[in-house]
Formats: sequence, C-alpha cells, structure tokens
Amino acid sequence: MRRDSLFFHADFRRLWAGDTASQVGAFAGHTVIPLLAATVLAATPFQMGLLTAAETIAFLIIGLPAGVWVDRMRRRVLMLRADFVRAALLFTVPLAWWAGVLSLTQLIVVATLVGVATVFFDVAYQSYLPSLVGREHLLEGNAKLQASQSVAFLTGPGIGGGLVQLAGAANAVLMTGVGFLTSALCLLRIRTVEEVPERNEDAKLLPQIAEGLRFVFKDPALRSIVACTGTCNLFNGAFTAVQILFLNRTLGLPPAAVGIVLAIGGVGGIVGAVFAGRITARLGQARSIWLVPLLTWPLQLLIPLAEPGWMVALIPGALLFTGFGIIIYNVAQVSYRQAVCPDRLLGRMNASVRFIVWGMLPLGGLLGGALGETIGIRATVWFAIIGESAAVLWVVFSPIRKLRDLPQEPIAVG
Repeated sequence: MRRDSLFFHADFRRLWAGDTASQVGAFAGHTVIPLLAATVLAATPFQMGLLTAAETIAFLIIGLPAGVWVDRMRRRVLMLRADFVRAALLFTVPLAWWAGVLSLTQLIVVATLVGVATVFFDVAYQSYLPSLVGREHLLEGNAKLQASQSVAFLTGPGIGGGLVQLAGAANAVLMTGVGFLTSALCLLRIRTVEEVPERNEDAKLLPQIAEGLRFVFKDPALRSIVACTGTCNLFNGAFTAVQILFLNRTLGLPPAAVGIVLAIGGVGGIVGAVFAGRITARLGQARSIWLVPLLTWPLQLLIPLAEPGWMVALIPGALLFTGFGIIIYNVAQVSYRQAVCPDRLLGRMNASVRFIVWGMLPLGGLLGGALGETIGIRATVWFAIIGESAAVLWVVFSPIRKLRDLPQEPIAVG
C-alpha cells in the first residue's frame, strides 16, 4: 500500500470512522422510522409521503442560506453540533413510545428537525474534506467515504429491520441516535487545526447566495450534473414514499426481509466504491459520469415486475447493479465539484447543489404519496422507476459525453 494513501492519514481515518457510524445509524433509521409509521401507527400512503418529504424538506427551506453560514464558520464544529442535535431529537421517539404518547405528528416533526441538522452537517462535511486531505486526494477520499455509505446501505436496513423484528420499531430508533453520537466522538478526536474562515460582516446574505448559484449554473458540466441528480432524486423520492408499502403490503415481506432486500443495493455500492478509482482512471472521469449510469440505472425497471414468491428476487438483483452505478457516478461527480470550486465558495457551491438535488426529494415524496393514494402502489413504483432511470439522459446529451476527463483546477470566478 502506498505511503501517501489516506489509510495513513490519522485525521481522515477519524472522519471516515465517524462518517461510517453516522451512516449506519442513518440508514437503519431510514428503514426503522417508515416501518414504525407503517406497522405501528398504520400510516396511509399519503402520510408515508409526508414523512418522506419531512426528512429532506429542510434542503428546500434553508439549503441556500446554510451554504453562506457554513462558509463563515469552522466546519468541524458545525458538524459536531449537528450530530449532537440529531441524536437528542431521535432519542425522543422511544421516550414517547415508552410513555404511550408517540404519534405520527411527532415522527414528522422529528424527521423535519433532524433534516435541518443534516443540511448543515452535509454541506459542512463536503466542504471540510478538501481542507483536511488536500485536493490531490479528493478522489480517494470520496471513494472511501462512499464505500462507508455503501456498507451502511448494506448493513443499516438489515440491522434496522432485524431490530424492529426483535425489539420493536420504537426501540430500534435508538440505534440511529447512537450512530450520530459515535460520529461526534470520532470528530472530537480530529487534531488538524481548521483555519478560521475570513468573515466580511458587511456582506449581505442574498448576494452571497447568488454568487454560489451563479458558480454552479455558469459551468455546462455542473449544470448537467445538477439536472441529472435532481431529476433522479425527484423520482427516487416518489419511490421511497411507497417502497416500504410495496415490499411489506404488496409483496408480503416481514420487516426483517424488507431490511435485507433494501440492503442488497449496498453490496453493489461497496464494489463500486472499491473500484471507483480504477474505473475512473480507465474510463475517464467524464465517461464515468454518463456511461456507467447509462449501463446500470435502467436495470431498476425490473423492480415493479416483482411478485410475491421467487420473483421478489428481481428487486435485490436490480438494486445490486444500480447501487454500483450510483456510487461510481457519485464519486466522479462529487470529486469534480470539489476540485473545480475555489475554497471560499465550497460551502455555497455545495449548498446550492444540495438545495436543488436534495430539494427534489421532499417534492418527490409528496408526489409519490399522492400517486400511491390515487393510482395505487405498483403503478406509482412504475412511474418513479421510469423517471429515475431516464435521469441519466441529462448527462448523456451534454458536453460531458464528448470528453474523457474533466478539469481538475478551480474555475476562475469574477
């Protein structure tokens, strides 16, 4: 192993360990909380859509100003505060259950406030990595962090579903909170001193937000990436709103099996993360952004064909290849975004991108919940999967398709 590998970077290992713990807890929560709503609180498809939207609505509400605030603050401190807040909020769910007062309203409020903290954590985290490891290690760093996300995607739903089966959904929420606490403890051990950002007290909020948006939309490659990811997330939000109902009620899977099926996509993600560097080097960063998704994302069309019995296997098979393609795409496009953005704009660039691409998730969740009520769960799954698969066309028919690699130096800003 090369001595310049991030395996030998102590503070990156601490960030990596903390991120892994946080992701495992988060993905367990993404399975546990909807199962709690569906099986204990008897939520309707529209209520499930509201819950799905609540998890990400904060990206639409405060996503843009969050980028300005992140650029004004030390990012590690902001990440720590977000972890502690998320843990405290999630611990209220089992407490309310034990007291016999848990309601769907509380779940939606908790999900919304956890989402607010997640906005700040995610924007700060993506802006913190370049200063911690240097731009020359961004591809490796993002690949390792994406590997953690894939491991979490693999193990989190299975653990969450198993805990629901064994201990009940409300008790299983505890694991999500513990994951965020573990993440905070790892971040506390980072020794690299973070520079205090330059602050212009006279700077106005709206012009600074506009500067971040202009940077994202003036670059054709960034525009197509944002359009692709945003479209994919819109339809993924619609699918997420009904996927638990599809697996549990339409296909008749128990909670533990639901967790296992959803976890299979993480296997493909792990493979993608492990080989992301080699695949990107062989194909080129630009080709990795459009060719790999073009070959893998349409396999999702197998999902709505599933029926009770052996045909349930179509879902994990599709998720396996889709997970691989999503991780390759994410590693390539996130590394590109971080490489071409000047340090002073990293927070606003990441916030602008997240405002758009994550802001599509709650809209998709509401859309999926409404469609689930009107046209049925399976028809909604078809609608969502077709739209999600077609999202890759944004980058296929963009200037990216004509390139092998993308620029790796910061884009000049006026």
